Amino acid sequence: MDSPFIYYKYVTGKNFVGRRKDVTIISNFLSQGENVALIAPAKSGKMSLLQQSLYQMKMLHRNYVVAEVSLLDVRTVQEFLLRLGDAVIRTCANTPGEYTRAVEDHLQGTHFVFDQKVFADSDRIVSLNWDIDKDDIQAMLRLPYKMTAGGERQLYIVLKEFQNLSFAPDADEFFKIFESVMRESGNYGRKQCCFVFMGSQLNAMKEIFTERRFFYRLVEIFVPSEIDEKELKDYVSKGFMVTGKVVDPELMLGACRLFKGNVHYLIHFAAICDHLSRGYIMESVMMDALEMLISIHEPRFLGMMADLTTFQVSLLKAVAEGCTKFSSAEVVRRYALSSSANVKRLKDALIKKEIVTFDAEDIPHIIDPLFEYWVKKRYFRLVG
Repeated sequence: MDSPFIYYKYVTGKNFVGRRKDVTIISNFLSQGENVALIAPAKSGKMSLLQQSLYQMKMLHRNYVVAEVSLLDVRTVQEFLLRLGDAVIRTCANTPGEYTRAVEDHLQGTHFVFDQKVFADSDRIVSLNWDIDKDDIQAMLRLPYKMTAGGERQLYIVLKEFQNLSFAPDADEFFKIFESVMRESGNYGRKQCCFVFMGSQLNAMKEIFTERRFFYRLVEIFVPSEIDEKELKDYVSKGFMVTGKVVDPELMLGACRLFKGNVHYLIHFAAICDHLSRGYIMESVMMDALEMLISIHEPRFLGMMADLTTFQVSLLKAVAEGCTKFSSAEVVRRYALSSSANVKRLKDALIKKEIVTFDAEDIPHIIDPLFEYWVKKRYFRLVG
């Protein structure tokens, strides 16, 4: 029997839980050709939300194609442009002859070429015969708009791990060029092409889109809503019923609160519980499942803590204990933070390391709920 608890890939249809309004909003944005930036922590269901939105559009007979571009290992503008070109052309062409025509028609006068030998050796459609310049960057960013102009199908370009481009030496200049091309996209007719920006680093994505305000008024910034605890509880409980198991609703609600609505952790936890039990899922089974889940992630958590200085660990402890006024003399003294000037540097460090994020009221939140549980209970041994 297939497991009802799928945590290792995105889900759609009957396996998708909650966020129905989010799905409608994202679907409407894409249908209207609006660019979207999905801003949320890693493993919080962003890809499932996007795929469910596309699934709903498919059910409504929307005519579209999707090009996915992974920037997981990309740290240069040049590599990004090559991957973007490959992904876009593959969605609109199918043969080497068509690839050649696409490059010649839309990238003429640039340093981008379709090289038969490179294609045979590495399956790359687009390659370079010289270093890129500003004209090359503009031409490649215009490519998806040109290839879809006048057509009936919309093209959605999903840029995964987009925050990695901020590591490029010329990132700021590139983002500005990207903005200018997006502004002129109306020249190519109605909006047949749009971008979906995604990334697993919450603070880095916030810095690009909300703090430094790149792509301002060009991209709809969307923060997925929290999934209702009861809806999560009922979803998991029904999953257990499929496998002939029963769980105490209050215990399951407690698990939902522990993971703070993080679907990945909750579903993985439920899968472990399902594996450990044969009938009624008792509290002892759930505690064993939690221990197993922590053991999987503990090496990563230990690495995160080893990467912190003593001062950074002290500030993290202050966050874990619920402090918010870090620059006050009392907090600086209690946690040995040296000075209020040092506190600013420590906050920036925890933000850059994607451990803590701050909301609009400057209240700190530990991003990863399982790490938060581990650091409070295991590392700092806090009570309560």
